[in-house]
Amino acid sequence: MSKYDVAVIGSGPGGYVAAIRCAQLGMKTAIIEKYNTLGGTCLNVGCIPSKALLDSSHHYDDAMRHFEEHGIDIPGDIKINFEKMIARKQKVVDQTCDGVAFLMKKNNIDVFTGMGSFVDATHIKIEGEETQTIEAAKTIIATGSKPATLPFIELDKERIITSTEALSLKEIPKHMIVIGGGVIGLELGQVYRRLGADVTVIEYMDRITPGMDKVLSKELTKVLKKQGVKFQLSHAVNKVERNGDEVTVTAKNKKGEEVSFTGDYVLVSVGRRPYTDKLNATAAGVKVNERGQIEVNEHLQTNVSNIYAIGDVVRGAMLAHKAEEEGVFVAETIAGQKPHINYNLIPNVIYTWPEVASVGQTEEQLKEAGANYKVGQFPMRALGRSRASGDIDGLIKIIADKATDEVLGVHMIGARVADLISEAVTAMEFRASAEDIARMSHAHPTYAEAVKEAALAATDDRALHV
Repeated sequence: MSKYDVAVIGSGPGGYVAAIRCAQLGMKTAIIEKYNTLGGTCLNVGCIPSKALLDSSHHYDDAMRHFEEHGIDIPGDIKINFEKMIARKQKVVDQTCDGVAFLMKKNNIDVFTGMGSFVDATHIKIEGEETQTIEAAKTIIATGSKPATLPFIELDKERIITSTEALSLKEIPKHMIVIGGGVIGLELGQVYRRLGADVTVIEYMDRITPGMDKVLSKELTKVLKKQGVKFQLSHAVNKVERNGDEVTVTAKNKKGEEVSFTGDYVLVSVGRRPYTDKLNATAAGVKVNERGQIEVNEHLQTNVSNIYAIGDVVRGAMLAHKAEEEGVFVAETIAGQKPHINYNLIPNVIYTWPEVASVGQTEEQLKEAGANYKVGQFPMRALGRSRASGDIDGLIKIIADKATDEVLGVHMIGARVADLISEAVTAMEFRASAEDIARMSHAHPTYAEAVKEAALAATDDRALHV
């Protein structure tokens, strides 16, 4: 029987990063993955393939709607080779997953392919082509999550689908109905809207992206409507029925009236659930709560002292970069170091175009807490760089403490804000004030100038370009 200092169950961003850091710290490490490719949901059927399709569809959308204004004339009709687009997406996925496999070899991490489950707190059975058992002094559970659904919806994975199937369709839908106005539904909805599908988003709450600052929800709704996406807010879906190639969604609106929507595909995008199926956590004595999450303390340690859990299976946002931070945190904790994670400074990003990004407290949260704060806001359309590229939608909003000027939250929608949010995270990690950001030189012309201008607006309302 092979013995390891650490075994990691799950090879998503949290799992493989945890394994690498454990190996770097001198631990003999194994990683267990039930699928034939490493990388988990993010690399195989999540972050990476969705961004590949977002980029491909963005190129097509630019060619159809914006090339002419840039003086680019293309003779003949512009056509979509959807099969080739999907194939390119898969190539990106394969290259990325191969990269993780290379990192395992580089760091001398043993990879086991098969379903890992606890025999007891120190032994893990792996059922793959053959069944074997390994012994691990410490185990890190990083089994991630799966798409959630509603109890009355039967997912046939043909017409009533999740994000996994939406990434590998054989045709462009005529009318895609998206149940859920969160990150995944909006990103994939925009992909297929750009490619010519009618897209209707049905959301239970009174706004999309309800966890983000309200100004972002409002601006993103306005922009997506302009792009042709239809929204049905404050609608509670209660039935989804398929009849041949048609799917009908029935919902109650805020007046209590029952309304129906018919399309050829329904994307169920109502969040994700922790995946602990077949882990046999009880055999190790690990507690799992009523929501399916593994309970952990502030060290991400379960009630069984040698077993830790990270990522989507524990509390907090289901984000790949949050899982990575936790993977490093646990590896360093096991090694006797004293790492830290500031969960308030884990950024949240939506990769639509314009992109949406946020870190820290929303204005709604600060109001509810009775905080004394001030706000600075700057429109992207006031930037020379935005006008040059034609990406004038969006804004930057900075919230700071009224007494100390410390930045409490930064909320962005616009071109490349998925990258710009790191400036806000860095500033807030060092407890910068709005004036600190306002006094830093930002290159001209760049999108980042909007961050400086928003900081100036929060500092005695002295933005320069509005």
